[in-house]
Amino acid sequence: MKISVVSRLIPCVVAIVMFSGCGGLDVICGSARPKPVISSISPSTIPFAQVAPSFQLTVNGTKFVGASVVVFNGVALATTVNSTIKLTATVTAAMIAAPGSYNVLVHTPGGNTGDLGCDSGGNSSTLVLTVT
Repeated sequence: MKISVVSRLIPCVVAIVMFSGCGGLDVICGSARPKPVISSISPSTIPFAQVAPSFQLTVNGTKFVGASVVVFNGVALATTVNSTIKLTATVTAAMIAAPGSYNVLVHTPGGNTGDLGCDSGGNSSTLVLTVT
């Protein structure tokens, strides 16, 4: 009888060890909103003449959730969460006054972490859209 109880506890201990670090859905932290990670944007370069009236920006990465938003040069955009690895948003010509470099990141608002000292949500690193 004791052996079956111990064998039922082992998967729980393994699950707690596997999910430690509060980077995703976490048994200890209770967070369902990990910090987003971006790996690329498309386009990464666009001619100024092709900006008007708008264009679709695709952001690829990981750990995107339903609350994640694309932030373009400090402005949160209406964002479609296509999957946990792909977001799309529309950038309008009004947001790009001239050729130059424009910062793109993903923001995920914090979720429920309780008072366990765990991080939840946050900003990804920043990539640059170049307008030539």
